[in-house]
Amino acid sequence: MNVKKNRKKMDHSGSTFDSFLEEEGIREEVEAVAIKRVLAWQLEQAMQEQQKTKQAMAKQLHTSRSQLDRLLDPSNVSVTLDTITRAARALGKRVIIRVADVKARRA
Repeated sequence: MNVKKNRKKMDHSGSTFDSFLEEEGIREEVEAVAIKRVLAWQLEQAMQEQQKTKQAMAKQLHTSRSQLDRLLDPSNVSVTLDTITRAARALGKRVIIRVADVKARRA
Protein backbone atom coordinates (compact mmCIF):
# COMPACT_ATOMS: atom_id res chain seq x y z
CA MET A 1 0.00 0.00 0.00
CA ASN A 2 1.41 3.38 -0.94
CA VAL A 3 0.77 5.79 1.91
CA LYS A 4 1.93 9.33 1.25
CA LYS A 5 4.39 10.71 3.78
CA ASN A 6 4.76 14.23 5.12
CA ARG A 7 1.02 14.74 5.41
CA LYS A 8 -0.44 17.26 7.79
CA LYS A 9 -1.86 15.72 10.94
CA MET A 10 -5.62 15.87 10.77
CA ASP A 11 -8.08 15.46 13.60
CA HIS A 12 -10.31 12.59 12.56
CA SER A 13 -12.23 12.34 15.82
CA GLY A 14 -15.90 11.80 15.18
CA SER A 15 -15.42 10.81 11.55
CA THR A 16 -16.10 7.40 10.09
CA PHE A 17 -13.34 5.06 9.02
CA ASP A 18 -14.60 5.34 5.42
CA SER A 19 -14.34 9.12 5.49
CA PHE A 20 -10.84 8.84 6.98
CA LEU A 21 -9.78 6.55 4.12
CA GLU A 22 -11.31 8.93 1.59
CA GLU A 23 -9.52 11.93 3.10
CA GLU A 24 -6.25 10.01 2.93
CA GLY A 25 -6.99 9.09 -0.70
CA ILE A 26 -6.62 5.36 -0.10
CA ARG A 27 -10.17 4.05 0.19
CA GLU A 28 -10.28 2.23 -3.16
CA GLU A 29 -6.87 0.65 -2.57
CA VAL A 30 -7.83 -0.52 0.92
CA GLU A 31 -11.14 -1.94 -0.34
CA ALA A 32 -9.38 -3.82 -3.16
CA VAL A 33 -6.92 -5.40 -0.73
CA ALA A 34 -9.74 -6.34 1.66
CA ILE A 35 -11.74 -8.00 -1.13
CA LYS A 36 -8.67 -9.88 -2.35
CA ARG A 37 -7.87 -11.09 1.17
CA VAL A 38 -11.34 -12.54 1.53
CA LEU A 39 -11.21 -14.22 -1.90
CA ALA A 40 -7.75 -15.68 -1.27
CA TRP A 41 -8.86 -16.97 2.14
CA GLN A 42 -12.01 -18.55 0.71
CA LEU A 43 -10.07 -20.28 -2.07
CA GLU A 44 -7.49 -21.59 0.40
CA GLN A 45 -10.22 -22.84 2.73
CA ALA A 46 -11.90 -24.71 -0.14
CA MET A 47 -8.56 -26.23 -1.12
CA GLN A 48 -7.98 -27.39 2.47
CA GLU A 49 -11.49 -28.83 2.76
CA GLN A 50 -10.95 -30.79 -0.45
CA GLN A 51 -7.37 -31.67 0.54
CA LYS A 52 -6.18 -30.23 -2.74
CA THR A 53 -2.49 -29.30 -2.89
CA LYS A 54 -1.21 -26.19 -4.61
CA GLN A 55 0.54 -28.39 -7.13
CA ALA A 56 -2.68 -30.25 -7.97
CA MET A 57 -4.64 -27.01 -8.14
CA ALA A 58 -2.10 -25.40 -10.47
CA LYS A 59 -2.18 -28.46 -12.72
CA GLN A 60 -5.98 -28.40 -12.86
CA LEU A 61 -5.90 -24.69 -13.80
CA HIS A 62 -3.20 -25.32 -16.43
CA THR A 63 -0.96 -22.77 -14.77
CA SER A 64 2.25 -22.61 -12.78
CA ARG A 65 2.59 -22.94 -9.04
CA SER A 66 3.96 -19.36 -8.93
CA GLN A 67 0.81 -18.09 -10.71
CA LEU A 68 -1.31 -19.92 -8.14
CA ASP A 69 0.75 -18.37 -5.34
CA ARG A 70 -0.04 -14.90 -6.78
CA LEU A 71 -3.72 -15.82 -6.85
CA LEU A 72 -3.60 -16.87 -3.20
CA ASP A 73 -1.49 -13.88 -2.13
CA PRO A 74 -3.89 -11.68 -0.15
CA SER A 75 -2.05 -8.48 -1.03
CA ASN A 76 -1.80 -9.08 -4.80
CA VAL A 77 -4.84 -7.28 -6.23
CA SER A 78 -3.73 -7.55 -9.86
CA VAL A 79 -5.30 -10.98 -10.38
CA THR A 80 -7.99 -11.03 -13.07
CA LEU A 81 -11.60 -11.96 -12.51
CA ASP A 82 -11.12 -14.72 -15.08
CA THR A 83 -8.39 -16.31 -12.97
CA ILE A 84 -10.44 -16.03 -9.79
CA THR A 85 -13.55 -17.54 -11.39
CA ARG A 86 -11.55 -20.38 -12.97
CA ALA A 87 -10.03 -21.22 -9.59
CA ALA A 88 -13.44 -21.12 -7.90
CA ARG A 89 -14.91 -23.36 -10.60
CA ALA A 90 -12.04 -25.84 -10.15
CA LEU A 91 -13.09 -26.08 -6.50
CA GLY A 92 -16.78 -26.51 -7.29
CA LYS A 93 -17.51 -22.91 -6.30
CA ARG A 94 -18.59 -19.77 -8.10
CA VAL A 95 -17.84 -16.10 -7.64
CA ILE A 96 -20.74 -13.73 -7.10
CA ILE A 97 -20.06 -10.01 -7.54
CA ARG A 98 -22.53 -7.20 -7.16
CA VAL A 99 -22.43 -3.44 -7.22
CA ALA A 100 -24.19 -1.77 -4.33
CA ASP A 101 -25.18 1.82 -3.63
CA VAL A 102 -22.90 3.77 -1.34
CA LYS A 103 -24.63 4.28 1.98
CA ALA A 104 -25.84 7.79 2.68
CA ARG A 105 -23.22 9.83 4.53
CA ARG A 106 -23.87 10.52 8.14
CA ALA A 107 -23.84 14.12 9.27
